[in-house]
Amino acid sequence: MTATALKLILNSPQATAHFASSLGAALSPGDCVLLGGAIGSGKTHFARHLIQSLMAIPEDVPSPTFTLVQVYDTKKGEIWHSDLYRLTALDEIEELGLTEAFETAICLVEWPDRLGPLAPENALMLDFATDPDQEETRHLTATWTNPKWSKPLETLA
Repeated sequence: MTATALKLILNSPQATAHFASSLGAALSPGDCVLLGGAIGSGKTHFARHLIQSLMAIPEDVPSPTFTLVQVYDTKKGEIWHSDLYRLTALDEIEELGLTEAFETAICLVEWPDRLGPLAPENALMLDFATDPDQEETRHLTATWTNPKWSKPLETLA
């Protein structure tokens, strides 16, 4: 399949939160969003707002850097938020139960390069980058092969 890409500029943390909430409304169980980018590029900020937008009563959403996975019950079902930064082997990912969650939950995965061949082929890849001149601005590149992502992303753009 041919990959499609869309580039967006998110001019503030509020714009990133709005994009996250809007994308969250389009997600359903079995969807996977891979969140790439350097430390401090906005991956966790994005995930936090997406998750909170789907909670009946928004609660604190900490980074899963040390827990590796946080699971949230939402009005759309379970959301698995994982941070794979500290993982070094594929069998560690399988031990977390993440590959099964790809089929039954909405999954948000930070540091998706650690997934290697376990990355779902129908996932949406969001790559975040900071702007060297504007501290609060993020450059976002969305990449996907599954046509299901085209309409929601073009609507959000």
